[in-house]
Amino acid sequence: MAAPAKAPIIVIKKKGGHGGHHGGAWKVAYADFVTAMMALFIVLWLMNTSKPIKDAIAGYFQDPAGTADKAGKDIVGSNNSSVLPAQNMAQLKAELEKKLSELPNFEKFKSRIEMKVTQEGLRIELLEGEKGTFFDSGSQTLNGDGREALITLAQELGKLPNKLSVEGHTDAKPYSKGGNYTNWELSSDRANAARRLLQQNGVGADQVKQVRGFADQSLRKPEDPLDPSNRRISLIVHYLDTAPEKAPDVGMLTSPQGQPLAAPSGVPAKH
Repeated sequence: MAAPAKAPIIVIKKKGGHGGHHGGAWKVAYADFVTAMMALFIVLWLMNTSKPIKDAIAGYFQDPAGTADKAGKDIVGSNNSSVLPAQNMAQLKAELEKKLSELPNFEKFKSRIEMKVTQEGLRIELLEGEKGTFFDSGSQTLNGDGREALITLAQELGKLPNKLSVEGHTDAKPYSKGGNYTNWELSSDRANAARRLLQQNGVGADQVKQVRGFADQSLRKPEDPLDPSNRRISLIVHYLDTAPEKAPDVGMLTSPQGQPLAAPSGVPAKH
């Protein structure tokens, strides 16, 4: 009988060495470490950047296509080529408040300056106190604090391409000196006094589109027409991309001419 065939011998060879055991895992770990370090340095950099840059970067991540409100393409600049659409009015407000806070007497009158973003644009209110804050009592003459505040505003607003309106307002109390000079004349004269100072200190000759005196026809507190807070000067920085003559929101005051007027809250003023 023939002998059974022998089973073939199979030899398995294994490659040895340190690299064969670990493969390329260390490369992945190293790449993760470098990425984490890069992210850390970016965060540290962002923490020390200005607010406009932070807003622009946040806007990009919210909408990389570039249609977000703050996508980095409309940051306020320092020259007449800058663009200031509606979404950046809040940024302008913060910048103006910072500049005003640097004035020597700011603590004295800071509660008399209010800013509010409205449908028209950024409304800046200079509110007279019981004995006068920015104007001499019963006069169209600006005092020292009024001049300082308006000059500071003029130097910043003059850098923008936006049109401005200047308004004068009184309460319902008749002008105390009587005669033919009334609250209409006083409100108009104060608005023009503010306009002249603005244009002497940075605001362009063609930047002011309107100077309006409303007397007591656009009260901040219609329920109390004699309240001192009805007396004020208002500066409106109009939007570049929104017509200020749009129909007002519900609850917004309108002038006799049909212009929308915001009624921001504030502190008393007196003529």
